[in-house]
Amino acid sequence: MKAFITGASGFIGSHLARQLLRHNWQVSILRHERDLENLGGYQVFHGDIRDSHSLKDMFKGTDVLFHLAAALGASRINKKEFFAINVQGTENVLKAAADAGVGKVIHFSSAGVLGSVKENKAVGEDHPVHPIDTYDLTKLGSERTALRFARKGMDVVVIRPGWAYGHGDSRTFKLIKAVAKKRFIMVTKGDTRMTPVYIHDLIEGILLCAERSKGGEIFHLAGPEVLSVKDVVTTIGEAVGVQIPRFSLPLFPVKVAAWSMEKAFAFFKREAPLTMGKLGFFIHPKPLSIQKAKKELDYSPETNFRKGMQRTISWYRDNGWLS
Repeated sequence: MKAFITGASGFIGSHLARQLLRHNWQVSILRHERDLENLGGYQVFHGDIRDSHSLKDMFKGTDVLFHLAAALGASRINKKEFFAINVQGTENVLKAAADAGVGKVIHFSSAGVLGSVKENKAVGEDHPVHPIDTYDLTKLGSERTALRFARKGMDVVVIRPGWAYGHGDSRTFKLIKAVAKKRFIMVTKGDTRMTPVYIHDLIEGILLCAERSKGGEIFHLAGPEVLSVKDVVTTIGEAVGVQIPRFSLPLFPVKVAAWSMEKAFAFFKREAPLTMGKLGFFIHPKPLSIQKAKKELDYSPETNFRKGMQRTISWYRDNGWLS
């Protein structure tokens, strides 16, 4: 089987690329700016998903195309660029894939398209979408683009991952480091729910999706537990040997501080240590039900958060990220 991955230098994409090689797939990757740590075993193509001409003939011979390349929520780019990468970029990739006769496309969306799940409990793929910020809005745009190609007869499937974590993830590491250095303070009571997913479970779910899913479907791939923010940070604290402070900060003054920091740091084109997007971790629940994936894909994540986080922190320590 021949796979092509856009976004292979990211956290999920790099794990997916390595696992495909272990399963004896032939793997090609789109290289734009960021490098993979080890390019051994991959066929490398250079291009830009914003430039449709650069993708011409790139996907020929591909059995499954995994489209992960995207501008992330923390990206220091403007609204126009978010749309150019996440929406128009997806259009360009899918058009090139259709022209090349790609067998199947797995498009990676985001739980962010749900916005803030008011029920604060796990919801299915049919739950109403309500994107909050530009990133969420453009990921919904890319998801709808993928489903439009599916309605035209292309075998395109959409994945919405849960809050993915595991070794090598710099985003989760920021939270772990803050807890370990006793710099973490809870905002609100920490009741917001989420569904973390250990990277190895997520990758297995992705491979099942490539093998068993039907075009035009959306699948939530998350972990086996619905946890609160308080559960998550308490578990991290136990794994690093630190007790989480019992007090918490009220939301309103933190929102004001986040808004002010965003404006100030944007002037210098830098990411603020506290942003409205980062506050979403505390105030916008996005717990995902995986019942559909269990039923249709036989998806069965095995790693609970406590075990997965212990493995993750051990890796950070062994590799010098965390002392």
